[in-house]
Amino acid sequence: MRLTKLLQTTALAGLVGLTSLAIGSDADAKTRWKMQSTFGSKLSILGESGKHFEKLVKDLSAGDLNIKFFEPGALVPSLEGFDAAKAGSVDAVWGTSGYHVGKVPALSFFTAVPFGPRASEILGWMQYGGGVQIYDKVMDDNDLKGIHCGIIAPETSGWFKEPITSTDQLKGLKMRFFGMGAKVMTKLGASTQLLSAADIYPALERGVIQATEFSMPSIDKNLGFYQIAKHNYFPGWHQQSSMLELLMNKGKWEALTDLQRTIIKTACDATIAWSLVRSDAIQADAMAWMQAKGVTLHDWSPEFLAKFREGWDTVVAEEVKKDPLFAATHESYTAFRKKYAIWGDRAYLK
Repeated sequence: MRLTKLLQTTALAGLVGLTSLAIGSDADAKTRWKMQSTFGSKLSILGESGKHFEKLVKDLSAGDLNIKFFEPGALVPSLEGFDAAKAGSVDAVWGTSGYHVGKVPALSFFTAVPFGPRASEILGWMQYGGGVQIYDKVMDDNDLKGIHCGIIAPETSGWFKEPITSTDQLKGLKMRFFGMGAKVMTKLGASTQLLSAADIYPALERGVIQATEFSMPSIDKNLGFYQIAKHNYFPGWHQQSSMLELLMNKGKWEALTDLQRTIIKTACDATIAWSLVRSDAIQADAMAWMQAKGVTLHDWSPEFLAKFREGWDTVVAEEVKKDPLFAATHESYTAFRKKYAIWGDRAYLK
């Protein structure tokens, strides 16, 4: 938490002079935006971080820039934020790039990658390995501006009503799954669909789906999956880290002042630190709480993980072959990971 406080204090100190000048020169200029969230404000970390960002922007601008958080579905349907921001129906969307892969499959890399890296490494690719340049080009081509504005630690990889002891049990299993991991599960015979957070529990309760993954223990606890499915599997091979996104209408972004854009970027940087630290720190308590509710925590065997990895390799080969943008993004991502390994494989304890 000290890291988070330090970043926020530094941001405030660095901007207070600029903010004071802006207030003094144009005290009546107020900018009010509506930001539709994909995650409810009370949802651990995912929604909380959106509220955290909202407050930081207001504080850093001394109230001159307000980006108001709206609950999922309040302005537009939860998974339609991409088109809504593009059209200007909303000013901004709080969510994650993985919800747009039906439009641009390569955007999956900008949330999470199966068997991908820890948070520091994927952020390193974004900032120093060419990731952000690819991402910015995709957004610019769609009249959007996106900024990564949060990141969380590993997720779990699913909630099941019965223990999974064979991949045969996945065949025909109706399961909610996110991102490129869903394509892997499909390779293993599962029938996957993407549902927003609020829709998962009712679907699980009614039997529309038989299993689900969503996020990490504190978040899944909020959504109540443990009441129906008592078997939670680790590790989250499909999402070892997951980036959050502030998606904005391009015209609205360009209409902001330089100071306002700096405030938003600074608030996003601080929210990345806040969300990562919080997401790692509170999971053990959530796991213990769920165990007390009768949940059994399972570890996938090496054999299962090998099957998931084999499925991912097949998916990558197929996507690279049919989608030039996916291929270019994958090339950039894998080149950075190869170079990073020179450092990462030696610097960190195994």
